[in-house]
Amino acid sequence: MNQPLLFEMIRSFTTLAQTLNLSHAVTELNSTRQTVRRHISQLEALRGEELFRTKDRRYELTEAGEAALPEARELLMHARAWSRGQTGVRSALQYLQAREGDWAFYQQQQPMGDIWDGESILLRETYRAWMMSSGEIESPNLAHVRPFLMVYRNSDSGWICVEFGTRSAYVKWFGQDYARSSIGRPIARLPAGEEFGRMLDQSFLDIQTTQMARLDHVYTRMPERHDAKQATMAYQRLMMAGFFPDRSPAVLTLVVPTINIKIAALDETQRAAMTEITKPDFDPADARFEIVANQPP
Repeated sequence: MNQPLLFEMIRSFTTLAQTLNLSHAVTELNSTRQTVRRHISQLEALRGEELFRTKDRRYELTEAGEAALPEARELLMHARAWSRGQTGVRSALQYLQAREGDWAFYQQQQPMGDIWDGESILLRETYRAWMMSSGEIESPNLAHVRPFLMVYRNSDSGWICVEFGTRSAYVKWFGQDYARSSIGRPIARLPAGEEFGRMLDQSFLDIQTTQMARLDHVYTRMPERHDAKQATMAYQRLMMAGFFPDRSPAVLTLVVPTINIKIAALDETQRAAMTEITKPDFDPADARFEIVANQPP
């Protein structure tokens, strides 16, 4: 099976799965009824399972079709982003990048072991606190670092922020009032378009699914406070799986501004534009687990 045809077969499958109407799918794909039917039949033959059934001349997904759909959508999303050079792998870890006019966004995943060798006590303390709390947002073990965190919940519109810590980098950068007005907005609404936004959402979904943590370095340009002019911001971001008191899933993030970021795609001009940003005002004396970890045996 040649790859272009396989790509079109997956497109036909995901489009028909969304519309459940052959005529609508044909219109959206700018194709023909015969072609879409053939694509579905070929894909079913390749997989060895039926993806659709028809009832009263309407299409319905089979159980196998329901199971196959999320990954099929993800394959298309990754293929399109990859073809635009927006996604890839560096040392077996994910990177994303996009530019649109003055706006830019680069994200490169880092080894979790870098937390222990880095300069940020807050980063280490938060990671230890998360482990001691078992991800419970209201745990006393997390209370001393929670003001620096942002809390996200998944929704029908994608991942939305439901809590900005009063001492978080976002509040320090934009101010408390602006941060409050951003609560509930999907994070995926970016100039690079919906598919790139879904790629960013995927990081959050991976954290929720695996119940693990990840460390990213991020470089972006965003509006300055009270100004439409774009400013550069570079930071480390620790993402951690969590739970609300009702056991519904959450993602906790800690942002630590720094110019010491490892992002291979940045050019010298972009690196020169970075300026040191005030770091979160975490007092090392408030650390509970850093002190214990550094005590002699």
